Amino acid sequence: MNQQRAVRILAPTLLSALSWSGPAQSQALKIPYPEMAPVEQYRIVNREDEIALARSAAPPSISRDAEVLVLSGHGYESAVKGKNGFVCFVQRSWAAGFDAPEFWNPKIRGPNCFNPPAARTELIQELKRTEWVLAGATRQQMIEKTKAAFARHEFKAPEAGALSFMLSKNGYLSDDGAGPWLPHVMFFLPHGQVDNWGAGKEGSPVIGQDASAIESTVLFIPVRSWSDGSPAPPPATKNRM
Repeated sequence: MNQQRAVRILAPTLLSALSWSGPAQSQALKIPYPEMAPVEQYRIVNREDEIALARSAAPPSISRDAEVLVLSGHGYESAVKGKNGFVCFVQRSWAAGFDAPEFWNPKIRGPNCFNPPAARTELIQELKRTEWVLAGATRQQMIEKTKAAFARHEFKAPEAGALSFMLSKNGYLSDDGAGPWLPHVMFFLPHGQVDNWGAGKEGSPVIGQDASAIESTVLFIPVRSWSDGSPAPPPATKNRM
């Protein structure tokens, strides 16, 4: 998976608010998943399997004491109470940018584990978007709801130190990669910080994207091993660790 596509697929809810390309451009593109599939296709039948997959996002030293969320019929709900302030869960396709071609891909499973600062700011948006989806909101309706939530200050810029782990070798992040891409850590920053971190520059190990003024900067940094400690392949780009 190349860097540009990785960002489009992996970028979470907060990267999405105003990135929608509009109906005219959308119609010109071939969208593999133009609408939501039946909700059952996004569910993981066995609750324990979902818990295990969510925990695989981070090293056991972190995930074993984290809160774990699972997807229910109305949104994410707590399945395991945590002790360390981290929150692990499995993202679905609608966590990507609104213009992502796989926005409704029911195969997407993105094990993610937010640290306490990210749980206090980024997770709010993730949970609310999921509630909207399961209540039947369209993509355009979610865009408008997101704008309104920022205007009311219900959604806020990421808290200092916000990050998440995506180290699972068992996820499925896109049809392009047909699997988990690479183990990586994501940093959430106020909008406009990509250049400050050298993201996307020749030889830089940092991948990132700036979107609209109400969207946070998200940096993706591939790392050398999966959450179980096994070695990961090097990034298939010039931006290697």
